[in-house]
Amino acid sequence: MSLRPNRPLPLATPAGVEVLTRIITEEPIPRVEIARRTGLSQAAVTKAVAPLIEAGFVTDQPTGPAEELAEGQLGIGRPVSPLTVVADSVSVIGLKVTPTDLIGVTTDFRAGIRTVRHQQLSGTTPDLVLERLTTLAEELIGALDDDAGPLIGIGVAVSGDVDAPHGVVRDSPFMGWRDVPVAELLTEKLGVPVVVSNDVRALTVAEHWFGVGVGVDSFAVVTIGSGVGCGLYVNGEVVSGANGVSGELGHLPLAPGDLVCTCGRRGCVETVASSDAILARTRETTGRADLDLSGAIDLAHAGDEHAREAFDRAGEVIGSALAAMVNLVGPELVVIAGEGVADYDLYEQRMREAFAAHAFGAAGDARLKLRSHTFDDWARGAAAIVIRSYVRGERPFQR
Repeated sequence: MSLRPNRPLPLATPAGVEVLTRIITEEPIPRVEIARRTGLSQAAVTKAVAPLIEAGFVTDQPTGPAEELAEGQLGIGRPVSPLTVVADSVSVIGLKVTPTDLIGVTTDFRAGIRTVRHQQLSGTTPDLVLERLTTLAEELIGALDDDAGPLIGIGVAVSGDVDAPHGVVRDSPFMGWRDVPVAELLTEKLGVPVVVSNDVRALTVAEHWFGVGVGVDSFAVVTIGSGVGCGLYVNGEVVSGANGVSGELGHLPLAPGDLVCTCGRRGCVETVASSDAILARTRETTGRADLDLSGAIDLAHAGDEHAREAFDRAGEVIGSALAAMVNLVGPELVVIAGEGVADYDLYEQRMREAFAAHAFGAAGDARLKLRSHTFDDWARGAAAIVIRSYVRGERPFQR
């Protein structure tokens, strides 16, 4: 198995990047449909596709007589040759970092998961976690079989403020990290290009390219769990922010000011709406210090007024935060995801009431969609970041 990205993409122009992006995200898709959606001429599309087919990244396979043809295609009954990505042309590794676990996956060029590995962590110091990440990556590399394409890179998803262009975790309160050069250190250890991203932004890229965001003009991914995060897709791009920070829904000051967040600030949404905050509130009001989260959920389902109050309070603040977000950005779809959606029914009503009360005008027409995610999906998001960087020729894959 080749570990280095020895399969450079034959993309010499921005048009070629746009064409391949359309194929990856909307396959199977005929050349004429790419031309229609991009505004490129069919000749330009054909010119961009030809080297990708020759190099084995893309294939066109006639599907037989088409019942419906797009305007400008050949006559009725003539075969259509849709373009698709050759999934096994490359392999990618995605790694998700949490304070207690590491989750790793291998994927193909379509971000289809092939292998999954989990490892528990005994601490969160950068040296320990990077050592364990190296071991996990080596294990995943060893799991690549002869049918897998060359490994082009490794993606790492971490919560917090991440300087993605330089691969540095500037501030991760959950991990207790500041200014950790993850990409540089892992590249030295593994000899493979490494891309580092905020975990929610990575999940949003995966939804944009391979999930619910395909074909949607604008959407937001709101994650609820140990933290509350938000990824935004507007104006044709996942928002990263001028300084690499955006969509920090969990740190809007919408909660009581006496509550201190893990980030060190007061009144953040996370101080009320995260799973840790809900558990802490339930323990406080019930006097049950022995409760775990599943116990708090069971109490709430059984009608315990103290447990219900904790979830109601969380729903109120989440709904207000969602309303603030749609008022500012105006997405057509809001995907509610993360491990916290397992108890979504306990706060959904209060959340929707608060959302309706504070969303302004037509912004409130945004569709709220529940989407369950596992930690494997977060790791897949890290792999999707690698795929996007590889296609676009971004660091560390500059062409």
